[in-house]
Amino acid sequence: MENKRKWRWGKHRWILLLLIILSVIGVNLIAPVQPHIQVAAENLSEKPLFTLPVVGDFYLTNTLTAMLLMDIVIILVALGVRRAAKKNELAPGGVGSVFEMLVEMLYNLTENTAGKYAAKIFPWFATILIVVLFANLLKILPGFETIGFLHPSEHGFATQALGGGWFTLKNTPAADGYVLAPFLRGVSTDLNFTTALALIAVFMIQVIGVQANGARYLEKFINVRTIFKKPLFGVIDFIVGLLELISEFAKILSFTFRLFGNMFAGMVLLAVVGVMLPVFMPSFIMLFELFVGVIQAFVFGMLTMVFMAQATITHNAEAEH
Repeated sequence: MENKRKWRWGKHRWILLLLIILSVIGVNLIAPVQPHIQVAAENLSEKPLFTLPVVGDFYLTNTLTAMLLMDIVIILVALGVRRAAKKNELAPGGVGSVFEMLVEMLYNLTENTAGKYAAKIFPWFATILIVVLFANLLKILPGFETIGFLHPSEHGFATQALGGGWFTLKNTPAADGYVLAPFLRGVSTDLNFTTALALIAVFMIQVIGVQANGARYLEKFINVRTIFKKPLFGVIDFIVGLLELISEFAKILSFTFRLFGNMFAGMVLLAVVGVMLPVFMPSFIMLFELFVGVIQAFVFGMLTMVFMAQATITHNAEAEH
């Protein structure tokens, strides 16, 4: 006789079922509130921490606290990898094996693309990729963009006391209501962060290009070598150089708004779906955000690496031709 298999619920399935039930109860007890969405990061300090001559007032923002948390996590992971590497094991386990596999994969990818310049390009490629990856993944942790200070606002919501100085927002608009300024907000949703990464990436592309080709690399942007010998072709070369210069500045905008736009749109989508369909759909949006965060980190790093590799071969290839 064949034994029929009986369907049995494992412990993890009971936990999942319990979380679903709790989410349904929580949504009915405390209805989700449409969050206050703004492009600029919210200030956590009422007064500026300090004032710079050109920049102006410097406030403590929620993206800055998230960046500090990201730095701490990266340092702790690096120390864990360092400890695993010191054990001199042939097959390190845990976080050491994961990062050994990741670094080896990234270096092989850089070597296949950049060749002999892989050693110069790889540190920048790997660092930017890891920083953006952690910045994107940390924003899906519980507490991000949901816990913070309540600020009075004309277009805010009424509050409900939870006890011990804690309050939650009710789904009731009020003229003298409050809006939430979270303690932590995704770092990649701040234009300052993405612009800084873009400036560093584009600047180092030019540095790698000069190191590989010398001063002749600058002729890529200002080419007047043939303007007197062959005026027609010289003018064309000069115009092409100006277009190359414009394209380098366009890279800054492309790097900045690609990462910022995708991550900010994900934040808005999660907030809107969390209000409209608060039970099941936010979980799928979170999985989608996880996927987008990994893809955007890889795209940002890959574009940096490819542009650096192109900067090393441009004039060498012309010289050989």
